[in-house]
Amino acid sequence: MYLTEREQRMLSGEEGYAVRKSMEILVALGDIYGADKLIRVGSVQVAGVSYHNLGDAGLEFLNELAKDGKVKVLTTLNPAGMDLENWRTLGISDEFAVKQNLVIDAFRKMGIITSCTCTPYFIGNLPRYGEHIAWSESSAVTFANSVIGARTNREGGPSALAAAFVGMTPAYGLHLDENRAPNIYVQVNVILKTQSDWGALGYSIGKKAENRIPYITGIKDAEVDELKSFCASVVTYGAQPLFYIKDITPGSETQSPPKEKVTIEENDLKEAYEEINDPVTDIELVCIGCPHCSIKEIAEIAELLKDRRISLSTEFWVATSRLVKQVADKRGYTEIIEKAGGKFACDTCMAVAPLKGRFKSVATTSAKGCFYSRQNKMATRMGSLRQCIEAAVSGKWN
Repeated sequence: MYLTEREQRMLSGEEGYAVRKSMEILVALGDIYGADKLIRVGSVQVAGVSYHNLGDAGLEFLNELAKDGKVKVLTTLNPAGMDLENWRTLGISDEFAVKQNLVIDAFRKMGIITSCTCTPYFIGNLPRYGEHIAWSESSAVTFANSVIGARTNREGGPSALAAAFVGMTPAYGLHLDENRAPNIYVQVNVILKTQSDWGALGYSIGKKAENRIPYITGIKDAEVDELKSFCASVVTYGAQPLFYIKDITPGSETQSPPKEKVTIEENDLKEAYEEINDPVTDIELVCIGCPHCSIKEIAEIAELLKDRRISLSTEFWVATSRLVKQVADKRGYTEIIEKAGGKFACDTCMAVAPLKGRFKSVATTSAKGCFYSRQNKMATRMGSLRQCIEAAVSGKWN
């Protein structure tokens, strides 16, 4: 891989330990994937924030980098393992909180915006069409590539952080035109009625695409929150972090349908729900916001919970970014939700919080949320927002 004189100096350590380690990571990646050079990136999204996933070894690595490492581009953080302000309300232990705060402190020293959200595009990290970025959260990567039309690979936490320290990433994979062409044609022959239907669709297409890039037809309209849900699901269950929906997502007008074609029928969505859902009726946790809720979703939750009360046998969490919650505070949505017995889980989500052993069952609108909840030994139910609210109020899935 060709390096400029300045890049060679960074690799040799002239700009400090963090930059040298970062260049070593990026050069190794470039060599592995056949990149010919480094390219500048406009922003970075760093995953690997939860102490639940990092452990002491990860924390030690971050502290070493934080001694002289400062990011060179706009950099935001993925969710942490807890709400950074109200962690006690969500049942997080003092021991975990101390370690998680040390992780956040290390990132803060690096000059990173400690946003702790998987929807950075809702809080100011919004790249332009065609811009090269280095993001590392699967649903955000898919949203950036597909809905925004930016260009990023699915970075790991260390490689994204390395890109932040040097402001560059190797030119390979989805940064290159030749790797962004669709290679499976998907005709959707169903009407999508709820956000969870989009999650089921993502499950179905992900399974059929098998690490390929789908070109999708048959969808007439899509809201941002529906696309957000689809992005999380399709990449979780199999496809590349890029898709095209004809006449809806940018770049679809320049692509042609691939020869290999599959269809999605009503039976496919039915099978998706059957695979995602477990035969459980008692619901201990209802969690909305995987990926993090938009202000529009929070408004819908507040409307459905107005003058109602969450069951004493069930916890109800709204996972969102702290900035979006501040808007909810001003609009009065927070007061309605908390009066009903609901809790906000800012800065964290059901995929990275230490929930194993705390709840036996969960209801959510998110197919991705169900995937990770099963890894935490929780029985799952996926359904519409209205179904989830009813489960929270009654404690039962009907």
